[in-house]
Amino acid sequence: MENFFSHFKAEWFNLYSFRTAEEVKNAVKKYIRFYNHRRFQEKLNNLSPYEYRTQAA
Repeated sequence: MENFFSHFKAEWFNLYSFRTAEEVKNAVKKYIRFYNHRRFQEKLNNLSPYEYRTQAA
C-alpha cells in the first residue's frame, strides 16, 4: 500500500488541487482504475496489472 500511495501522490495528488473531500475520493477511485488497468509496470513485462492477470488466466 505504501508503494501505491507514493505513486498516487507523485503522479496524481500533487498535480491537482482539490476543494472538497468528495473530489479527493473521486480522484482516488480514478487513480485506482488507472493504476490497475492502464499503468504499465516494468516488473510485469511492461503490462498493466489487469493485462498481466488476464494473460496468466
